[in-house]
Amino acid sequence: MTPSIALALAVLVLVIILFVTDAVRVDVVGLLMMVLLPLLGLVTPQQAIGGLGSSAVVSIIGVIILGAGMEKTGVMRALSRVILKYAGKSEQRVVILIASSVATISAFMQNIGAAALFLPAARRISRQTGIPCSRILLPMAYCAIIGGCLTMVGSSPLIMLNDIITLDGEKLAPFSMFSVTPIGLCLVGAALLYFGLLGKYILPPAAGQDQSGPLSGLLDKTYHDVGGLFEMRVPKYFTGAVPLSALGLRPSYYTSVVAICRNGTGKHIIGPVADDEIHPGDHIAVVGPRHFVETLACDLCWELLPELSTFAEVLAPDNAGIVEALVTPRSELVGKTIHDFGLRRNYHISPLALFRDDKLILENLRAQKFQAGDALLLHGAWTRFHQLQERPDLLVFTEPILGEVLRVDKAKYASIISLTVLLSILVLNVSLPIALLGGSLAMILARVISVDEAYQAVDWMSVFLLGGLIPLGLAFENTGAAKFLADHATMWLGAPSFPVLLVVIALLTSFFTLFTSNVGATVLMVPLAMNMAADAGADPRVAALAVALAASNTFILPTHQVNALVMRPGGFRAADYIRAGSGMSVIYLAVMIGGLILFAGG
Repeated sequence: MTPSIALALAVLVLVIILFVTDAVRVDVVGLLMMVLLPLLGLVTPQQAIGGLGSSAVVSIIGVIILGAGMEKTGVMRALSRVILKYAGKSEQRVVILIASSVATISAFMQNIGAAALFLPAARRISRQTGIPCSRILLPMAYCAIIGGCLTMVGSSPLIMLNDIITLDGEKLAPFSMFSVTPIGLCLVGAALLYFGLLGKYILPPAAGQDQSGPLSGLLDKTYHDVGGLFEMRVPKYFTGAVPLSALGLRPSYYTSVVAICRNGTGKHIIGPVADDEIHPGDHIAVVGPRHFVETLACDLCWELLPELSTFAEVLAPDNAGIVEALVTPRSELVGKTIHDFGLRRNYHISPLALFRDDKLILENLRAQKFQAGDALLLHGAWTRFHQLQERPDLLVFTEPILGEVLRVDKAKYASIISLTVLLSILVLNVSLPIALLGGSLAMILARVISVDEAYQAVDWMSVFLLGGLIPLGLAFENTGAAKFLADHATMWLGAPSFPVLLVVIALLTSFFTLFTSNVGATVLMVPLAMNMAADAGADPRVAALAVALAASNTFILPTHQVNALVMRPGGFRAADYIRAGSGMSVIYLAVMIGGLILFAGG
């Protein structure tokens, strides 16, 4: 063992310790590698910072910008609606549908592109269903990686495999497009079963950046007496059409009607005015204390539903919620009533409560005259609050306002650009980072997304994490540390049976792939594996295929670009990957080796 190999292994141990203990943030670990490795002489300064310009990092930046464009035009909202139509609010169905869809797409394009395509939809579904984002994104990320094993064009190691399977100067028979498909299907099925059965035990409950309650944390603090959001059904035998003002719900039950859905029409009225009528068969969304809402349902013979159904999407936290707004000292509203301001009439926003002089006012809100310093609790669609923010009279200080004004007129441009990027990668063989950067540029030029919005969308933590770990892989190759470990494993192994040989090859490849690129691990391990198989009297092609498949066994650390992509949105720590990824890695290896023996003639 040379001093440089010892240094490379010591740095590797340091990285593992920092990941496991969470002593510093993962992007700081990446920056540490950029500084430490060239100082130790393990990589050149150019190699140390070259990771920031690598294909993996550039691809991540490109797909994030493309995803932001799809999100801001409402395309992802439409995709979310389709998934929710079939999955409902079942966590298992949502996870399986998203993960299997990503795996299928990943079979024909780079897994980072497949994961990024579904990332905005997954985050939106999390907000609409209340399922923690972490419980959706990690299965999605793992299945994006595994989906690359469904075809010979799904991952870089499999793509290059036919070009490097040479033994004693003789080129071996190439694998066909779907040679690996039976094994890939078993791997995807095993992953879905793993998360379906054990997901609630191994996935972190943290919701990441996107999780929010049905209304707002404000209801748990200052405005806890306001109550919650409920849906009610008006019976068919309800007498005629009655205006809201005639029902007297607020003075009698301290309850506000925030939305109406007309029976059989699917037409939603958000923030209805006093003259809007209630018809037989209508669905009503109300905000109020539960015991008052239950009393209301009993008195009027309305049915109180156990959860939101008709309003599940339009009033989901991703589309609507509550904010707190302050009447400014110089506001023109001082001395005027809420009715004069016309919150419902002009903005379709429902007032829920007024907080004045440490007193919470819930009744007779329409007649209350504004005073400087009054705080209003308001419910409505996020797009309406963005419009309200433009008024100088009311200071909306609840942050963040989740929604935004969608550029639906740009949806066709976003879809065309994304489809063009996909086809250029699959059909024209355009380089992945070039295609993604071209698509990002097209999004900006078509004004789907602004330059500032593109910069804000990029997750720079993931960029610096990957940019710093790529030099670590180069250090392993430069110093010969990877070859040193592989050679010593071969010497220690002797002449094993073929199943044992496959296990050793898979373990070595998996280890190298965690810290080097999967392409680098494949190039290193394929010649060694084929020679080991030839010495053992086994099929070298199967050994080479084992290397290419094991190169996708990268679940334990956030070093793979897909794992890094979902780290911030899912709120993951390195320990979360270790907990969920350890079991996934064991299952992956067991199914992969079994599949090779069964389907590849091992």
